[in-house]
Amino acid sequence: MLRLPSLISLSYFEVAARTKSFAAAAKELNVTPAAISHQIKALEEYLGVELFVRHHRRVSLTPAARAALPELHEGFQTLNSAVDKIRSYGEERLIVTVCSEPLFATKWIVPRLHRFYAICPEAEVRLQASLHTVDRARDCVFGVTELKRSGIDVSVRLGYGNYAGIMPQRLMGLELVPMCAPEVATTVTGIDTLRQQPLLCDSTLTRFDEPCGWKEWFKQQACEVGVFRELRFGNGLLAQEAAVAGQGILLGSRDLHQAELNAGKLEVVCDRPLNCEQAYYVVSAGIGQERSIAGKFREWLLDEANTPA
Repeated sequence: MLRLPSLISLSYFEVAARTKSFAAAAKELNVTPAAISHQIKALEEYLGVELFVRHHRRVSLTPAARAALPELHEGFQTLNSAVDKIRSYGEERLIVTVCSEPLFATKWIVPRLHRFYAICPEAEVRLQASLHTVDRARDCVFGVTELKRSGIDVSVRLGYGNYAGIMPQRLMGLELVPMCAPEVATTVTGIDTLRQQPLLCDSTLTRFDEPCGWKEWFKQQACEVGVFRELRFGNGLLAQEAAVAGQGILLGSRDLHQAELNAGKLEVVCDRPLNCEQAYYVVSAGIGQERSIAGKFREWLLDEANTPA
């Protein structure tokens, strides 16, 4: 490879030749006109040819400069493009896009994220919350194609674990128990008294092939379903807020409402869980296909499932 002049002098020449002004080039490059003049003079001496004709208060290009400018301009554009690709590749390697349903994202992943950053401080987790991660049917239409098309690296899905071309890893089961605000808990003395309060429920859990609602809870406790007032909310976060506000008794997961239970905002009033067939599963493109940072986050999720918040 032939020895090239300084890239700095070449870049100064390209700007000065394109603008046909040392002063304009200095402004664009945020240097002084004297610096432009110095670099171009050094370049001319190195090449042994004049590049500019100096006039009073202006410059013009020599034939040599005019001949070289188009290819030099194109060359710098190519260099900038190559550097941008390298930079973006490095950034993309450190970005992991994760998606789960709103309650799980907010109440389980977010409180633990500092632990992931502690072991991967260079990473950037882009967390999304979507009810589309709830798979209501046993044979749902979701696989590696849908995962890649959505631009998601790691998805925590609530469902039955049947996914096309993906090896799901079970993260945690789904058990639901009655819980409510302390002032409401004082009115509950047994299962029968539960019906005296509005019964709150995340409506996404009632739409599975095997629903997970209050009707199923009463049946699993070998109790008559009877008559009760059920209030359904569009997602678990809304249902939780209603319960904390004392608006009724929530059928919820200890794992996902642990912060509110620990803070005394909620308390379990009947420790008889509804054992659901659904569970939370971690899915990704799979070992050998996923990027390194995605694999690290997937493994971290699995480790965290066995670690207290």
